[in-house]
Amino acid sequence: MDLEALRHGNFASLGTAIDDWSKVVGYLKGYDKDAREDLKAKADRAKWSGLNAAVSRQFISRTAGEFTDALAQATSIRDILKDTRDELVKYRDELNRAIDRGWDKKLSVVGEQGGGFRVFVGVHPEPPGSEQAVKELRDELQRILTKATTSDSTAAQVLRAIAEQADYGFSGVSYKDRDSAAEAMQRADDLAKLAKDPEKMSEAELREFNDTLAKYRDDQLFSARFATQLGAKGTLEFWTELSDLHMGARDGELERMKEFQKNLSTTLATATLSDTDAMQAWKKDLVGQSDKNIVSDAVNIPGRTVGGYGYQVISSLMHHGKYDAEFLDAYGKKLLERDMAPAGSPGMGTTDLWKSDNHQLTDLVFGDEDGRDPMVGFMGALSHSPEASTNTFADKDVLEHVLQSIKYTDRDGAVGHALETAVMGVGVGETPTGPAPHSATQVEIMKNVMHLVAQPDGGKDLVSKGIGGSFGNMASAYMPEISQSLAGRGAESIFLTDSAAPDGLNRLDTTRFLYEVAQDSNGRAGIIMGQTVYTASLLEAHIAHSEFYDGGPEEAVETIAKSSGIIQGIVGHANADAVISDALASEKEQNDSLKTKDDLMKGIAGVGIGAGAAAFVPQGMVGGVVSATAGGYFGAIAGIAIDRMLEGQQATGAADRAIYASGHDLNDYQDSVLRQTQDSALDAIEMHGAELPPESTKNKIREAVNEGWRASDTILEDAHSRPAA
Repeated sequence: MDLEALRHGNFASLGTAIDDWSKVVGYLKGYDKDAREDLKAKADRAKWSGLNAAVSRQFISRTAGEFTDALAQATSIRDILKDTRDELVKYRDELNRAIDRGWDKKLSVVGEQGGGFRVFVGVHPEPPGSEQAVKELRDELQRILTKATTSDSTAAQVLRAIAEQADYGFSGVSYKDRDSAAEAMQRADDLAKLAKDPEKMSEAELREFNDTLAKYRDDQLFSARFATQLGAKGTLEFWTELSDLHMGARDGELERMKEFQKNLSTTLATATLSDTDAMQAWKKDLVGQSDKNIVSDAVNIPGRTVGGYGYQVISSLMHHGKYDAEFLDAYGKKLLERDMAPAGSPGMGTTDLWKSDNHQLTDLVFGDEDGRDPMVGFMGALSHSPEASTNTFADKDVLEHVLQSIKYTDRDGAVGHALETAVMGVGVGETPTGPAPHSATQVEIMKNVMHLVAQPDGGKDLVSKGIGGSFGNMASAYMPEISQSLAGRGAESIFLTDSAAPDGLNRLDTTRFLYEVAQDSNGRAGIIMGQTVYTASLLEAHIAHSEFYDGGPEEAVETIAKSSGIIQGIVGHANADAVISDALASEKEQNDSLKTKDDLMKGIAGVGIGAGAAAFVPQGMVGGVVSATAGGYFGAIAGIAIDRMLEGQQATGAADRAIYASGHDLNDYQDSVLRQTQDSALDAIEMHGAELPPESTKNKIREAVNEGWRASDTILEDAHSRPAA
């Protein structure tokens, strides 16, 4: 910065810009609130159909998100401008004070053409010590100008970088001041330089590297800067070489490398959210490296090659973080094309596709797997990206291939998590604030999954591995659609939901799917949880608001109770049939499976899976309903029902057993369903002061649940061959 420019700086125009941005921030706060609480809330609640269900709801949701991003970005710009203005004013004042002190010592300061300046003694003869005084003043002024120049130039750099993050719309980048943004970009440059030669990295540098990644892994400017400075190929070479250097890590070193991999993965995921030209090129180049062979140069041992295909290296860094959906679509298309290339029935050719090269030693994941199957990491990335996972599995051929491939690989758990995200719209591990509305595409995917599992020739084999729990979670979230499917046409006003395709499931496939999944203890726990939540939620809705169904709450309660008996009857019979089948093979296996059920159910409740199944206030009645949550759904009685189940509350009387504690005896299971349904209804009557007679209601629920239970046996006989038949 020129001395004269700073010396006589008038920052009034910068102050005006700050005031203008402050007004923008104020406006955007209001728009953001309206977008979230009005625009998006109404879109989530609306009953979309056709093209609107696939396009309009998503467009409105994204538009609402843009206001949030715009607010964050505008606030950052305002704060950085203010911070820079305040710093420049401070440096200007420091400069003028230094010049005034020099004047007291008979020193004069003048600017020169080109931006420089000169300090000289303004009197003759020169006072003693003038030469030293000139040097000291010149150095002081230069230090001030250097700091002012840094403040000015880094502010310009940061503001430009923020503006470039989004190709269109807003990036949501957030910084409280110029210093923090500039520091993030500088640290990214430092790490990228260090990563050029990981073999020379000391343990102290590795720890500092990891600490820096942990601090900035969610910072878009840092992440994009780090990735682009290292380059796509350089990123893959860095991780391949670092994995080689720490291959066989144990104990403390293993834990440190697991944390390092998590932080690096999250950093790269954040980087892909940037739309700068440099990051667009990086993403394209990274996909282009997929089929290249990435080899480590860290340790050269004759006859040994450490490395892997780009697919394997890329996917090994996808287990953590939320990657850009468009990037995942592009990468997934290429990876799936390779994974589906071998001949044979769907999924079969993947057996040796990624692990057949015995001359290549590859262990790119610090943990339970080696990273040689890139689909595992890719599925992990999909499990954190609802948009990308839905896009991927919307292709029926891809869905069938991936699902069938679990019979021949060890990718079942990862596939299950990705499918959960695809059909539920919530990333695995995220706790939803409320039920996510199901789009028509998501319901179609769920329908196709059910169809594959329902197939007589091998469908049940898809549940026999580690994916059963995921199927149970998916069933939990789709209990509204499942209930309508089994009830048939005419029950829409009773089985309340905001699904874009509430009648989109096939009845026969639904029955067979529930039966197969319920024979897995993990899957059974999910179905029980979802059905319990939905039943309690529905009972509360209709008991509290008789206007929801023109037949009155009594008829609604009976229909709900019968549905509960049918669904839980299918689960109970499946569980009993599993005991019969497993007794022929291993009684211990069944006992061990049942032993884990309670812990699994607690885990499901802990991550909010049950929230996928809830009764929604019918569209058009929202304003008159005060007992539903702000999200428009009922959950008070459902929460009590979950607590009753998970705490193992004891029933009084002859059947003194915890709810759902025993699945061996069908009578005990039927009693559990009946008690849970009755208690939820009585809780709702008491909570809302409803006029329904408690004893009469209990009796009608008893009759309806038992009728549904008996019907479940007939339904299963028509849909599935059973060992108990």
